[in-house]
Amino acid sequence: MRMDALSRLVKLSLARERKGAFFSAFGVAMGVGALVFFLGMGLGVGRVIREKIFPTDARLVDVVPSAVSLGSLLGGGKLDAATVDRLRALPGVEDAYRKMNVRVPAVTRYDGVFFGTRLRMGMEVLAVGVEPGLVKGDVQMGEFKDPAEGQPIPALVSTRLLELYNKTFAPARKLPQLSANMIVGFGFPVEFNRSYVAATGGGPTRSAQTQVVGASDRAMLAGITIPLETAVRINREAGVDADNFTGVTLVATDPSQVPAIVDAVKAMGLEIDDQERRMAENTGAAVALVTSALALLSILICLLAAVNIAHALSASVRARAKEIGVMQAVGASRADVRGIVLAEAAVVGITGGAAGTAVALLLALVVNRLATSYLPNFPFKPDSFFSFPWPVVVGGVLLGLFAALAGAYFPARRAAATDPARTLAG
Repeated sequence: MRMDALSRLVKLSLARERKGAFFSAFGVAMGVGALVFFLGMGLGVGRVIREKIFPTDARLVDVVPSAVSLGSLLGGGKLDAATVDRLRALPGVEDAYRKMNVRVPAVTRYDGVFFGTRLRMGMEVLAVGVEPGLVKGDVQMGEFKDPAEGQPIPALVSTRLLELYNKTFAPARKLPQLSANMIVGFGFPVEFNRSYVAATGGGPTRSAQTQVVGASDRAMLAGITIPLETAVRINREAGVDADNFTGVTLVATDPSQVPAIVDAVKAMGLEIDDQERRMAENTGAAVALVTSALALLSILICLLAAVNIAHALSASVRARAKEIGVMQAVGASRADVRGIVLAEAAVVGITGGAAGTAVALLLALVVNRLATSYLPNFPFKPDSFFSFPWPVVVGGVLLGLFAALAGAYFPARRAAATDPARTLAG
């Protein structure tokens, strides 16, 4: 049968069965629309978790000394210079960046104008020193190195800390909203080896001026990140451990090398600090579980739509038995008859799939507008709660087509098996 003849017959059949075709397409649209909507929401929320709340680099491995291990009891498990060299020499390791906490308490007292608002505040400060190479792309002013005498200490703040400040602390204290560029150059005093809440270990108190030089995803969340040499110097001046590092960040040549690197690190009596990675995975798994449950419900709706299509086409085939018999009597083959029924179902499925996908996209746009307008400005609030990559959009239309063809399979076989002689004889 020629394609133009097939399309005319399909149009005539669907025009005659408008009501049944409409409800069949509506069922498909309901299932496909729900599936595309929930998948887009799951992907959108998952993207926020991966990129904003718990940003992780698949090539990075954070190594920390083991708290209690056989290696530490035997003199291993420490992150001294020799151990760092061994880590750097592991197969698959491209580079290693050392970290050292400032091992004395520190406080900051600020009394002055804070971006146009009078601010008086004192608080405890945590500080960690890192090598410049780990954050080289985030330093926007000057050089990230131990300053000369009398010069301010360069410091990086966490982009996530900035987000928490803008969405919680600033509204509560009626302080201005800040961007990463605005805080570059801002200075504040820090006193090392002093605490408001705990006793210090003795030694002199050292005051220094600190200057923000940028914001980084790799900066310490609840504190400031300073050059490693500065942290070593402060620890040495305070008479605390300045030889053993707090952590080492290994950069793998490829993400596929990470499992082998992790095994080698553990064999050295060290541990992997993957707390944030595990939190991201657990949160992502919870989102995926909810999304999967809603997607399963949507697929069940599609199955019901397929059953409805099967019922509607079976009734249509019975009602058109004589018409099918006449077509076979004048030369239509069984494949032609089967093709007519399947083509009708394909039109219904594609129409329903496209309509459902379009409704899902439109509904997502409306939900985003409402969320932007009415939801409070909470931390890490995304610009969009949805993500619709092209495979999801195309997959929605194809799912509608598949559901319709699945429902039309048995009615098409029944129509192709019609005996024209018996049908025409009544």
